[in-house]
Amino acid sequence: MVSFNGAAATLWLNRPEKQNAMTFEMWQQLPAVLDKILESEPRVLFVRGTGAHFCAGADIATIGKGLGDAGVPHGYRATNEKAEEALAAYPRPTIAVIEGNCIGGGCQIAVACDLRLATPSARFGITPAKLGITYPANSILRTVALLGPSATKRLLFSAEFVEADEAFRLGLSDYLVEPDELETTLEQLAETIGSRSLLSQLGAKAIVNASSHGEQALRDVIDYWEHAARSSSDLSEGLAAFSERRQPTFEWKPEN
Repeated sequence: MVSFNGAAATLWLNRPEKQNAMTFEMWQQLPAVLDKILESEPRVLFVRGTGAHFCAGADIATIGKGLGDAGVPHGYRATNEKAEEALAAYPRPTIAVIEGNCIGGGCQIAVACDLRLATPSARFGITPAKLGITYPANSILRTVALLGPSATKRLLFSAEFVEADEAFRLGLSDYLVEPDELETTLEQLAETIGSRSLLSQLGAKAIVNASSHGEQALRDVIDYWEHAARSSSDLSEGLAAFSERRQPTFEWKPEN
């Protein structure tokens, strides 16, 4: 389920009766849903859960789809990882808005977003050690990038839950917001992000994402965005607005 409000789009994980646990079909549909959202050109994408929880992880009943003879979820894992990578590669800013449980695949979704905002009810857990499966490698690496190796191992080894304040301390969330301030905070974030240079934001995200892809790939991305900046009017508009003590009006848009 998708909604739009001003500069923001919100992708709702919509199975509240199951704490928004992800089915095989939900993972399967996610890349196409993200492509469709991007066509509307929102400046920021919020990912939220309907009801009291963000996402309780993968629906265990559907993990069996695509299981190999040895119990290795070939088809499921490929579909799951494709969905995660589609979210991580979404070119515009993404923010996971986490209330209640954010467990297993829920953490996978949250960590694939650029930023994470949590309320005090949020509870995080990475729980494959309770199921006898391995957690997706790319999500492990993203978690390491956020928390460091030791804290990541702690979560993976113990499969214990981490409350909102501890998650914020560890760096698993970037904002900790009271429930009665949540909607106002999201509106302010969308307004702030929407007022900034889209070129700067897309370039920054592309460069950060490319930093783990090798030196040449990173160099190519840097060259592309430096050329885009030189070719746009955003810099001159930003400097003029600063000198004139007014808000800039940035007009750059991606070619496709």
